[in-house]
Amino acid sequence: MNSIVFSDEKIFTVEEKLNKQNDRFYAAAFEDIAEEIKTVPHFQKPSSFMVWGAVSGKGKFPLVFVEPGVKVNQEYYQRAILERVVKPEGQRVFGNGQWTFQQDSAPAHRAKNNQAWCGVNLPDFIKSSEWPASSPDLNVMDYSIWGILEARVNAIAHRSLASLKRAVRREWTKLSMHLIRTAVGSWRRRLQACVNARGGRFE
Repeated sequence: MNSIVFSDEKIFTVEEKLNKQNDRFYAAAFEDIAEEIKTVPHFQKPSSFMVWGAVSGKGKFPLVFVEPGVKVNQEYYQRAILERVVKPEGQRVFGNGQWTFQQDSAPAHRAKNNQAWCGVNLPDFIKSSEWPASSPDLNVMDYSIWGILEARVNAIAHRSLASLKRAVRREWTKLSMHLIRTAVGSWRRRLQACVNARGGRFE
C-alpha cells in the first residue's frame, strides 16, 4: 500500500463571519453614525482557491495551488500537475522502484490524452475505468488528509487569501509521515467495507 500515491483537489475558502453583537456604537440619533460604520459589507462569493495534493506511505508530494480564474482542463492538468509534479516527485520518492498513481474520475483526469500520458510516463496508474465514479470513502486524501489539514488551517481566522495560503503550506509541511501512514494503512479495511456495501457509501 505504501507504493500507491493518492491524489485529489480541494477548495479552501476565506470564511467571513459576521457577529452582529461584536461591535456596538452609541449615538443620540442613527443619523449621527458615520456612513462607513453603518454599512456592513456582505460578500456573496468569499475568496477561495483550489489546491492539488498527493501522499503515499513513502512521502508527500508538493502542493499545487491553482490560480484564481484558471480552469483545470486536461491541458492544464497534464502540464502543471502530471508533468511538473507527479512524474518527477514519483521518481524522487520511489527512485527506480515500482509505484502506482491514483486519481479520481474528474474530467481532466479521465481525458484520453491524460490516461495515455500516465500509461507512457508512469510505472503504473489506476485507470479511470477501474476507479469508482463517486468514491471519497476510498481516497486517503478525502477520508483523512484534507479533513485534518482543513481543521488545522482553520484553527485561526484568515482575512485574506495570502494568509490562508501560508497556513495551508505551513500545515502541509507539518503533516507527519506517521499520520499519513496511519491513514494509508486503513485503506484495505475501507476497500473491504466498500465491497461489503456492494459499492455503496459506507460512512
